[in-house]
Amino acid sequence: METYVIGLDYGTDSVRAVLVDTTSGKELASDTFWYPRWKKQLYCDASLNRFRQHPLDHIEGLEKTIKGVIEKSGVNGEAVKGICIDTTGSSPVPVTEDGTPLALVEGFTDNPNAMMVLWKDHTAIKEANEINELAETWGGENYTKYEGGIYSSEWFWAKITHIVREDEAVKNAAYSWMEHCDIMTYILIEDTDLASFKRSRCGAGHKAMWHESWGGLPSEEFLGKLHPYCADLRSRLYNETYTSDEVAGKISKEWASKLGLSEDTVIAVGTFDAHSGAVGAKVEEHALVRVMGTSTCDIIVSPYDVVGDKTVRGICGQVDGSVIPGMVGLEAGQSAFGDVLAWFKNVLSWPLNHLVYNSSEVLSEEQIAALKEEVDKKFIKELAAEAEALELNESIPVALDWINGRRTPDANQELKSAISNLSLGSKAPHIFKALVNSICFGAKEIVDRFKEEGVEIKTVIGIGGVARKSAYIMQTLANTLNMPIKVAASDEAPALGSAVYAAVAAGIYEDVITASKTLGSDFEAEYYPQPEMVGEFEKQMAAYKELSHFVEESITKKS
Repeated sequence: METYVIGLDYGTDSVRAVLVDTTSGKELASDTFWYPRWKKQLYCDASLNRFRQHPLDHIEGLEKTIKGVIEKSGVNGEAVKGICIDTTGSSPVPVTEDGTPLALVEGFTDNPNAMMVLWKDHTAIKEANEINELAETWGGENYTKYEGGIYSSEWFWAKITHIVREDEAVKNAAYSWMEHCDIMTYILIEDTDLASFKRSRCGAGHKAMWHESWGGLPSEEFLGKLHPYCADLRSRLYNETYTSDEVAGKISKEWASKLGLSEDTVIAVGTFDAHSGAVGAKVEEHALVRVMGTSTCDIIVSPYDVVGDKTVRGICGQVDGSVIPGMVGLEAGQSAFGDVLAWFKNVLSWPLNHLVYNSSEVLSEEQIAALKEEVDKKFIKELAAEAEALELNESIPVALDWINGRRTPDANQELKSAISNLSLGSKAPHIFKALVNSICFGAKEIVDRFKEEGVEIKTVIGIGGVARKSAYIMQTLANTLNMPIKVAASDEAPALGSAVYAAVAAGIYEDVITASKTLGSDFEAEYYPQPEMVGEFEKQMAAYKELSHFVEESITKKS
């Protein structure tokens, strides 16, 4: 009998589901749901670095996309054997004692502090700094050592500490907290005992300072020095964690009926999008997988005998089994990648949005709508073409990619972007080229750090919208890194990776590596370094480093 699995990929703006034939690996259908509340930027304030999402955006998307792929494919729902969910992270959600997201409880439905705290929320910079200082000085285990030695404001404990300090009502009502990938998995399963629920190894190890060598999460004594609530919370969380090839539970009767699936459908343990994306791109030893979207997550796997007890400085964690069970998963990334270019587009679009698109006396509504569509379609494409055509001897500005702080190497969300070497001759394509260079130079800093720490990288795999849509950025990246870059052919590599985990959890495949060979994405393109350009990018990289040192020192002195 033909069997199928579904992978769900929760991104920053939307959730995507893909239904996969487990025999051929063919993607039979995909469906996307854009978060309506997030699209309106409800509960967010960019000026405060506050980015929150309502759980209803995710629950509604869960139902719509799974129903969508079943309907589009025409398969019998009874033949769907497994589902796995990947999400952004760290994106923790406060919940009640029965696991209900707090934002669904009366009195909290419009409270931003009761929402999911999205990965890009940087309101907890102060708390992250406290965790780092405490880890070094409290006299016990340094719980950050497997997190790259620096805890980030983007992560679990910093965010929770910030919220409970800011909002007494949420503190008193939040019985526990769950990572986004865990709460969505929990919502789907029949067994709703929160205490025994299988939490994601990926989320716990990379973002919550979980490690088996110290018995799970940081001690109550350590957490109590942050806030008494954090110490109390520890007993309401978990000690054990699980990899995503394991079964979290079977789908509940309610959701099976709602979605048209069998009650025997297996729900795998949840994971993060970048880690499932690496699996969907057939990650292997010595290959760095770059998930390139609004930000980047860089994933590499290594055998135990290579990494051993060595800790890699300044990355986002190294966790046993977070990508492939039986190997150590290492994560790094940039807090902004596509977001850097989106910011520039928004800056240039100001006169269009406030002048041209409001010219109702000159343009009809139909003309304005058509103009908006035309501009959106050509904006980045035309800028990229002009930037690529610039001669090497033209004076190109130097920019930093820290528009949303720096994730790796050495997390510091207080850092800001900067642009130097501007002149009267600097036009939009010159600045765009500088920004493209900056995100590629930020990537080079990550690759260099891995190499300095003894992690060998022989090839790079790009997945995501930027990798597939911008040959200019990918060629710039190949020249900057001076190594070839393969691009995954699927638009849904993270969802494919989740489908791989689901197939293993359902018993269809023996292990993740075997399943990924059939279900993972093929490659559609490969970019090679251009020898005549490599030296030029080395010179520009030196200018990037000089500017980055100046800006970091200036900001450090001020703080």
